[in-house]
Amino acid sequence: MFAGKQAILAMKLVLTCEHAGNKIPKNYVSYFKNQQVILETHRGLDLGALDIFESLKSLSDYSHYSKTSRLLIELNRSLHHKNLFSEFSKEISIEEKEKLIHTYYSTYRTKVENKIKEFINAGETVLHISIHSFTPLLNGEIRNCDMGLLFDSRRISEKHFSKNYKKLMLKINPNYNIRYNYPYLGKADGFTTYLRKQFLENYIGIELEINQKFSENNLMDSQLKQDVFTVLESYSTGKLK
Repeated sequence: MFAGKQAILAMKLVLTCEHAGNKIPKNYVSYFKNQQVILETHRGLDLGALDIFESLKSLSDYSHYSKTSRLLIELNRSLHHKNLFSEFSKEISIEEKEKLIHTYYSTYRTKVENKIKEFINAGETVLHISIHSFTPLLNGEIRNCDMGLLFDSRRISEKHFSKNYKKLMLKINPNYNIRYNYPYLGKADGFTTYLRKQFLENYIGIELEINQKFSENNLMDSQLKQDVFTVLESYSTGKLK
C-alpha cells in the first residue's frame, strides 16, 4: 500500500489498453462481412481509450496496447469465459481459434505479465492502470458516472489508490462523478483480476473506465485528458498534493 513518499517513488507505472482498436486481420475479415457499423461502435472497441492511453504514455515505465477488435477475441477475459469469442468469431474453427489465442491473446498478455514480474522481482511496486471506456447508455439504462475505478476492495493498496485518485480528481474538478467498481465490478473476470492472482504482493491493478460521452471521433475531451494526466503524474513523480 502507499506508505509514504518513499514507497510511491519506488512505484513503476504500467499502462495497458486492451480495446484500443477495431482491427480485423485479413484472414478473418470474411467473418465480419457487412459488420463495419458494429465494429465502429462501443462493441468493436473502447471509443477514446487509445487517445487517453497515448496522452498518458509519457508517464509510464511500460505501456502496451492492442488494436485487434474485442469482437474477434476478447483480451480482457479469461480463456474459459463465454465471451472470449463473439457471435461473429465463435464460428471460426477450433484450429483457427487456437491460432488466435496464441497470436493475439497470449502474446499480448504474456508481454505485460512478464514486464510486471520483472519490476516486482527487482523490488518495485507496480501500479497497473488498464484503460477502458464505456458507453453512456446500455440496454436503455443511462450509466450515471463520468469515471469508474475498478479494483478489488479486499486489497488495501487498490482501495487506497482509488480513494486518493478520486480525492485528487475532485480537487481539480468537483463536478466529476467518479464511482468505485462501476459500471463493472473490479473483481469480475478481467486481466487485472488474473494478474492479482499471479502477484499477491506489490501489484496494484486498477481498471480506469471513462464515459464515452467525453469521446468524439474516437478522441477524448482534452480537459479530461489533462486532468487524468495531472493526477497520475502526481503518483509517478511522488508529488502527492
